[in-house]
Amino acid sequence: MRKKSTLTCVLFLFLPFILCFSQSPPLKIFISVDMEGIGGIGTNRMVSSSGKDYATGRQLMTDEVNSVIEAIKEHGSAEILVNDSHGDMQNLLHLQLPEDVEYIQGNIKPLGMVQGLDDSFDAAIFIGYHGRAGTENGFLAHTGSGAVKGLWVNGVEVGEAGMNAFYAGAMDVPVIVASGDKTFAEQFGELVDANFVITKEAVTTVVAKLIHPAKVNKALKSATKDALGRLAEFKALNVQEPVTVRMKFASTTRADIAEAIPFVKRIDGYTFEFQTDDMTQAYKMIRLMYKFISW
Repeated sequence: MRKKSTLTCVLFLFLPFILCFSQSPPLKIFISVDMEGIGGIGTNRMVSSSGKDYATGRQLMTDEVNSVIEAIKEHGSAEILVNDSHGDMQNLLHLQLPEDVEYIQGNIKPLGMVQGLDDSFDAAIFIGYHGRAGTENGFLAHTGSGAVKGLWVNGVEVGEAGMNAFYAGAMDVPVIVASGDKTFAEQFGELVDANFVITKEAVTTVVAKLIHPAKVNKALKSATKDALGRLAEFKALNVQEPVTVRMKFASTTRADIAEAIPFVKRIDGYTFEFQTDDMTQAYKMIRLMYKFISW
């Protein structure tokens, strides 16, 4: 009896430590949220702070983020970082986010739409995205700003989602869910194998046929739960380094200015190319060129 009692006491003493080490650590999930691809947004004025119904757009955007957060929390314990990724990057009604969710606000940040994402994260989710510059039948399609007419990373033409997926891939982080208009989903689906949620279909580049936001939110929750349930099946985009970037500007003057950077090679009047050691450097240079070269 004494031996059994001693063993029981030992097990009881070390039980908290055994349970602690047997439990999986919480997932780390990165959410980047743009605005053009949010459900319920059907004109360009809804994504501009001076536009009609921008306040409604902000609420729709916040509701979609919270739908994804709810799905993550229902799956299990998680650390969640939300990065505001549209315009001045001060759009989300962040006081409506759960208290334990971290939020990055503001657009003067070197990594823009992927600020805060590193190799400690298990997955990335892109909400409210759109097609790349020049996309036919893409609602409010663009890449970074109206100054960019084309962007290629390692020979692959990309938009904002593609550029962000390349960065996530360099961090070995898979994109598991992405939402936006129908054309965006088709386009981005050629690059990554994520769960897609279609929020609308373009009628023209500035007019959209909308899916009701309530349906979009339900679809986002379902897509997120499904993705987290089979997380091991998703693979990060394979990124070869060094990284070669080619950019085409709308203005030859912008290309003239970019050419002043020593390692930038001019291709033609509008286009230039450069190479960096890794995707982090490439991303920072891309953002610098489309956001801070002004002409």
